[in-house]
Amino acid sequence: MISNAELRHLRISPRKVRLVADLVRGKGVEEALNILQFTQKRSSEPLARLIKSAVANADQKGGVNVDKLYVQTITVDGGPVMKRWRPRAQGRATPILKRTSHIIVKLDQRAKEEA
Repeated sequence: MISNAELRHLRISPRKVRLVADLVRGKGVEEALNILQFTQKRSSEPLARLIKSAVANADQKGGVNVDKLYVQTITVDGGPVMKRWRPRAQGRATPILKRTSHIIVKLDQRAKEEA
């Protein structure tokens, strides 16, 4: 692992973020950013910013060829859940769970060029 970046308390459900995260896992950084740019999901913008942050972290370390970086792992875990209540019929209430996500991106450098 060359560098990593972490985003916590993203106010999007982990289930929805994982759909987009699965698209870029294992891809090169440039290809991943292109995929996220044209993905019409709300979680694509925070993921793109997170990958750019990880690239900047790798660049800050020095001695890293940024063009050879790829998304080694991207994990989406659940964060704290905000619990709200919705009124229903006959004086009852049902819970509304507003879920949050914790995302961790790890970048690595490809050993050799793949065709």
